[in-house]
Amino acid sequence: MPASAERYLEVQRSEEFAQLRHRLRSYIFPTTVAFIVWYSLYVLLSAYARDFMAIKVIGNINVALIFGVLQFVSTFLIAWHYSRYAAQKLDPLADDIYNTLENGPTTETGEDKD
Repeated sequence: MPASAERYLEVQRSEEFAQLRHRLRSYIFPTTVAFIVWYSLYVLLSAYARDFMAIKVIGNINVALIFGVLQFVSTFLIAWHYSRYAAQKLDPLADDIYNTLENGPTTETGEDKD
């Protein structure tokens, strides 16, 4: 039987949902800020530090190319790390919330409450 709107509101006000929201936000916000700063650094250096970005490191590979490739690397690393974080910290709590929502709270003996 699908949960009612009141049940969804009850879950939204629950401590478990607040904890899930806190865990998600405590990961997403700092990671997003760090990535935006990193990307902005790349853009600003490309625009205003052309001499630095043009420094050749190995052959025709310069600092700008390395920074550009590192943008892709950092994106994939963030995605990989988030998937691990979600699997360990978010998904189990979200599954518990979902199961409680769909099946109702259970007693200590594992039976459904009336």
